[in-house]
Order: sequence, then structure tokens, then C-alpha cells
Amino acid sequence: MRIGVPQEIKNHEYRVGLTPASVRELTSRGHQVMVQTGAGAAIGLDDAQYLAAGATLAQNAAEVFAQAEMIVKVKEPQPVECAMLRPGQILYTYLHLAPDPEQTAALVRSGAICIAYETITGPGGGLPLLAPMSEVAGRMAIQAGAAHLEKSKGGMGVLLGGVPGVPAAHVVVLGAGVVGTHALQMAVGLGARVTVLDKNVDRLRHLDLVFGNRISTLFSTAHSVEAAVLDADLVVGGVLIPGAAAPKLVTRDMIARMKKGAVVVDVAIDQGGCFETSHATTHADPTFVVDGVVHYCVANMPGAVARTSTFALNNATIGHAMALADKGWKQALQDNPHLRNGLNVADGKVTFEAVARDLGYAYVSADSLL
Repeated sequence: MRIGVPQEIKNHEYRVGLTPASVRELTSRGHQVMVQTGAGAAIGLDDAQYLAAGATLAQNAAEVFAQAEMIVKVKEPQPVECAMLRPGQILYTYLHLAPDPEQTAALVRSGAICIAYETITGPGGGLPLLAPMSEVAGRMAIQAGAAHLEKSKGGMGVLLGGVPGVPAAHVVVLGAGVVGTHALQMAVGLGARVTVLDKNVDRLRHLDLVFGNRISTLFSTAHSVEAAVLDADLVVGGVLIPGAAAPKLVTRDMIARMKKGAVVVDVAIDQGGCFETSHATTHADPTFVVDGVVHYCVANMPGAVARTSTFALNNATIGHAMALADKGWKQALQDNPHLRNGLNVADGKVTFEAVARDLGYAYVSADSLL
């Protein structure tokens, strides 16, 4: 199969779809890999490394899209990239379609086979291709939140861990999944007072066993969320409904009653965000203020640590990339129900139920296309 890796073009996005090591895995199996010149240069993966791994180089993205049978990316395709997709071409990347009707419409029009990292499931449950970026984003949420609590960044001027004689900041984590667990791990390590909320009591029980009295756990209800948020100095939103828009757990009214100079970090912004006041921001302009509360809503947070993120992501994605290349998309999806769950759009049809429901499309099961 001819596989193409274009350079990412989203704002401050320096990750790359395949590392040289991943390219070598594919070329050693007889596949052709074309990488856009400079695609990995920003994170120290130069063209010579790709050539040594067996890739060929393309001068621009148009050449990659025109020749490749499968496009491997990191972030969702931008409008100019959607316009270059063609019927039957495989797109293997993060999509996050539920809160993005424009991208969904463009992919439907393209006729391409669009497989989303974030909805591929694992044999043991969970979302193994989303997990590495959720780990990065959860840890970064605390770094970003701590920085923006500084007065010069618009915050209230609070040190997350406090100092002897001065109380630590109160960090509230909404969601005890991968993002939430890594966020609270970082917050605890910095000495913050941490509260985590979730509807899964077994998950809360597990975290209580691991962290003991270093954290407080609360069952998530509208009342408990409100009480925690109003007492918080930093709130991290890490809730996820696979493939669907994130629930709005924190209302505009709650934001208006929070402490002035408090910070919210909406890691769920890729799926629309879990704060009613959120809208996506970029690394170039990461924050905005609503009612005195600093909002950090960068939609590609792991892009800030692009080298770490690229290697972590490739560890998770390369296995399915090889299956798609070796077998073709239909056979690969027939053989693996977990990979089949990644199919979001194909042949002009929406094949992921939550996306179809949220955006008003007719749902067509992936099974019916195989």
C-alpha cells in the first residue's frame, strides 16, 4: 500500500503521523511510505532519518494526498486537507467529529474512509489510541493551570502547592478517567489539595486505594460539582463520552460565582468542552476570561510537547496502521471489531452512532459496509 504522511498544519501543531521507526515497520513489510519534506523537523526527526527508514520524500501536501492510498495524520484534517481527500482513500487520524459539523460534512462529501483514533477500542476496554494523548493532556493541564494561576497570567496569584504556613490551592478534577488520573497525580505531586469527581464509584474506590487521604473523592452530581467548583482555585475538565459531545457539567452561572482569578482547563474541548463558557483556543492565544475566571481551552494540548506526544502516539497507532496496510480497510475491520469501532465516516455515510445522533445524520453501521 502507498502510505502518505503530510506535515500537520493546525496552529502550533508539530507532531507527525509516523516516526522513522514506524516508517521502517511499514516499509519492511513491502509498503511504500511518502513523507512530506520537513514533516518531523520541528521535533528533531529530519528527512535523512525518514530516508534511512525507507521512505520517499514529497515536496508538498498535495503530492502526498494525490499519491497515497492511506493518509496517516495526527490532528483532524483542516478544510484544505479535506478538499484533497478522494473516494476510497483511507484517512487514519484523530477526528473528534461530534462538535465539528463542518469537518464532518467535508469528510462525508469526500467519500473517504475515515478512521478515528479516539473511538478505536481495546480488548480490555478503554480507548487505547486516545489514552497516550489523554495521559499527556492530563499532566499538562496541571502545568498550564499552575502557570495561569500566576498573577501575570491573569490568575489570582496562588502557588499550587502553597508554602509552610500558607494553604495549598484547591484543584478540582472532573472525571476520573485517564485525563483525570494523570491530572490528579501531578496535582498531588505538587502538593495541591485535590478533589476528584466521577459517576463511577468503582473508579473512585480505586483512586482512593491508590492515593488514600491525599485526595478527596466525590460522586458526581449537579450539587457536588457546583459545591466543588465554587471552592476551587483550579478546575480540570476531563470528562469523555466516546465519540459524542462532552456534557456541560459546569454552567455559566457556576462560572460567574467562582473565585475571581480562578482557572479552568477544559481538556474535553476537542469534544466540545465540559464548561458552558468554553470555546476552543490555540497555543498562540491559549486563554480568555469570562466573569473573572481564566479559561484555558487549547484544542491540541499535547502538541506543546510534540516530541513526547509523537512517540507516545506512534506506540499506540502503528499496530492498526500495519493491519490496514497489510489487509486493506475492509478486511482489517472485519478481522478486528475494536478497529471497526474507529470507522466514523465511509463512502459518504456516517458510521459512528454518537456522531450521527449529535449532528443529525442517518446512522449506517460499519458492518453493513464490509
